[in-house]
Amino acid sequence: MAVQRSFIPVRIAVLTVSDSRSLDEDRSGQTLVERILEAGHLLGARDIVTDDKDLIRDKVLGWSKDENIDVIITTGGTGFTGRDVTPDALEPIFEKRMDGFSALFQRLSYDKIGTSTIQSRATGGVVNATFVFVLPGSPGACRDAWDGILKHQLDYRHMPCNFVEIMPRLDEHLRRSKS
Repeated sequence: MAVQRSFIPVRIAVLTVSDSRSLDEDRSGQTLVERILEAGHLLGARDIVTDDKDLIRDKVLGWSKDENIDVIITTGGTGFTGRDVTPDALEPIFEKRMDGFSALFQRLSYDKIGTSTIQSRATGGVVNATFVFVLPGSPGACRDAWDGILKHQLDYRHMPCNFVEIMPRLDEHLRRSKS
C-alpha cells in the first residue's frame, strides 16, 4: 500500500526582469502567480527589476536569505540580446547548478516551439539553500515550465521524489562548516 502524503505549501517569490514592463503589464509574472496560488502555494514576494546584472543578483540574493521564501522564480532576460543578462547575473552565485532543469525545459519547449527553443538560456540552481529557476519572459514559457516541471517538483506528494522533501537538507554544507 502506497503511503499518502499531505500537501505542503511552499513560499515562492516571483521576479520579472524587464526594461519595458510594469507589474500591471507583467503577463508572465502574473501567469506564474496564478499557477502558484492555484496549486495551493504561497506568494512570498513579487517584484520587477530592469535588465541589470547587479539589480537582478541583489534581489535574488536578498530573497534567498529571507526565511519566508523557499523558491525564487525569475522570468525574462534569458535570450541572446545585449540586454538579456539574467543567467549571467545568477549562474555565478549558484552553489549548485541544476542542469536537469535546463535540459527538461528545453525538451518540453521543443514540443511547443520547435528549434526556436535554442534561443532560451533557461536555467536553475540553488542559492543560499533556496531553489532558483530562471525562465524566459513569455507567458507560454512560464506555463510550460510550471505545468511541465515545477508544479510536480514543488508538490511534496509527487513520487518518487520532489524538491520539497530535500529542502530541509539544502543547507547541510553550511551547517557542517559551522561546527
